[in-house]
Amino acid sequence: MIIRLGLAAGVFALATSPALAHLDPAEHGSFAAGFTHPLFGTDHVLAMIAVGLWAALQGGRAVWALPTAFVGAMVVGFGLSLAGVPLPYVEPLILTSVVVLGTVVALALRLPLGLSAGLVALFGVCHGHAHGGEIGLAGEFGYAGGFVLATALLHAAGLLIGYAANIATRNDPDWAERIIRGLGVVTAVGGILLATG
Repeated sequence: MIIRLGLAAGVFALATSPALAHLDPAEHGSFAAGFTHPLFGTDHVLAMIAVGLWAALQGGRAVWALPTAFVGAMVVGFGLSLAGVPLPYVEPLILTSVVVLGTVVALALRLPLGLSAGLVALFGVCHGHAHGGEIGLAGEFGYAGGFVLATALLHAAGLLIGYAANIATRNDPDWAERIIRGLGVVTAVGGILLATG
């Protein structure tokens, strides 16, 4: 059952199209425009859920440190974008984040916490810069509040998937890791498909 649910979630995430129009802040408000921005991009969804999955695999302080590092760095990247500071290769680095984060989950890589947090923070800056580049006429604070909340929820979704896998397979803990690692493979493959599509 949990394997089918994980596969369905992976297929749904891959089927999400970044071509969906972002919400117009004049019509829907700045917060709604910011909230939906990460949700309308498959690259953002896959990377942000992967951060939660990786945190769930590592456990301990990583559960809060990795999502916090990503969100904090994302806000920094957003600020850099608003300040007009260019960040080269933002879109390729976002696609790279999907592949790399999917791969570290697939490999169940357990790096020192500082290195793990630094890696997700690097990618967080890129995601935040991209959000800033598409702010349009939205108000900065409402828009930022929206994408920060959406990102936190996507991280939480990854954590909850990891915890659900552990609960569903508590009689065979190796299965939980296999499920999470399988979702990492789906994420990495999704990133490759986005990069080559």
